[in-house]
Amino acid sequence: MVLLKIEIKQTPSQQDWLDVKDSTLTTVDLRVKNPPDSKWKMMILKSEHSPIRDLIVKWKWIDIKSWVSVHFVRHHIGINHFVKTSRPDRQKNSTTYNRDMLPQGNKVNHKCSANAQAIINISKDRLCYQASPETRNAWEKFLSQLKDSEPELVSLCVPKCVYRNGLCGEPSCCGYNKTDSFQQRSDQYNKLFQEDLM
Repeated sequence: MVLLKIEIKQTPSQQDWLDVKDSTLTTVDLRVKNPPDSKWKMMILKSEHSPIRDLIVKWKWIDIKSWVSVHFVRHHIGINHFVKTSRPDRQKNSTTYNRDMLPQGNKVNHKCSANAQAIINISKDRLCYQASPETRNAWEKFLSQLKDSEPELVSLCVPKCVYRNGLCGEPSCCGYNKTDSFQQRSDQYNKLFQEDLM
């Protein structure tokens, strides 16, 4: 069995974060005096204001199942997808290659570039327990690797029921919002916002 591999290709640089702070302060006619620290990053990410759309992450899933890749391609706002083609004329064995016979479990490489807002939004759907386990696992693995460089962003990536404080928008609720695990995760998420009130 081939295990899914993820390569993080690019994360926001210090200059990118500085530009985001400059964009934010420009809207209130202020200038940047200090580079953004973790507290400032959390503030702007929690607000989900437009400057966070300038924070770009690029990554690649290696050997992701084609049908799992298709789940991610459904997301199109703030994210670009580059998926290995199945066109016969682009294959090494083009004379014996039969596209019509490919199984959905066929492995592909899938590269993405996405902004911070898109990553928060995709997390609401793909961390949901109504998402397929394989798709949820692929997204969890991506977030796990991204956490090393962007811990503030990853801390805000939660399932929709956590984001909505227990409300489920799915046609059929899985019941996760009634579990102890949900309550712990919800408390942890809510604490990120309550710290501003203290």
